[in-house]
Amino acid sequence: MIPLPGARVGLVIGDVVGHGIAASVTMERLRTAVRTLADIDLSPDELLTHLDDIVTHTDDLPTGPLLGLGSLLFEAVDLDIPDGSVLALFTDGLVTSRECDFDEDLSDLQRALAQPARSLDALCDSVLASMCTQPRTDDVALLLARTKRLSEDQVADWAVPPDPAAAVTIRRGVVDRLAALHLEAAAFVAELAVSELVTNAIRYGAEPIRLQLIRDRGLICEVSDGNSTSPHLRRARTFDEGGRGLFMVAQLTRRWGTRYSMTGRTNWAEQQLDELIP
Repeated sequence: MIPLPGARVGLVIGDVVGHGIAASVTMERLRTAVRTLADIDLSPDELLTHLDDIVTHTDDLPTGPLLGLGSLLFEAVDLDIPDGSVLALFTDGLVTSRECDFDEDLSDLQRALAQPARSLDALCDSVLASMCTQPRTDDVALLLARTKRLSEDQVADWAVPPDPAAAVTIRRGVVDRLAALHLEAAAFVAELAVSELVTNAIRYGAEPIRLQLIRDRGLICEVSDGNSTSPHLRRARTFDEGGRGLFMVAQLTRRWGTRYSMTGRTNWAEQQLDELIP
């Protein structure tokens, strides 16, 4: 489970052919690669393509039927999932047994997942108990997650006109929003982050420009525009009139970055909240 910016999370599960130390080392290498690629916010299909290259060009890794063949296309699929849905990711050891065929095991898994349980941990236990009644010849891994939609009071967004003067109005709107949420202590850093990211989008981005403020475990400021280039930190010299804003954002927030989509980019900064809320 990999935390991603924008109150999102990446769920990944995998299986390596073989057992013992060699297989464990292989999986740890792949796990590290996945987390590194996820940190730069690649889409799932791009991430798998890069991971396939890593497997293909590593001499001591065996070539498997999925990753490692090379020159294969990976496809990303977007699904609308209702709030509160349970997602199950699992390795094939859970649905592959000598007694039953794959389709029968998969139907058993679906029925087990539909049973009521007091928590996801309890559901994991009951699923494994019902599916693994006989000794398995393969390792089993099961990951469950429940979808959760952010409430309306957790998200605020503004359309940003491509006018430098608009940054002042947007900052005031952010400060007012934080005051309504009783987050005045976060206003200084949030105002600075909003000012820098909005000004950057107005100067160097392309329309449409939107600001989104998300309150989750942290306070996230996201500014999207139609450009596809990434902002860079630079060291401002003593008499430079600019070049310090993004550096201050990086110093005052917990983390910041850029992610890309088919329509442009989103620059974001996340501020810690638990240190500010009594």
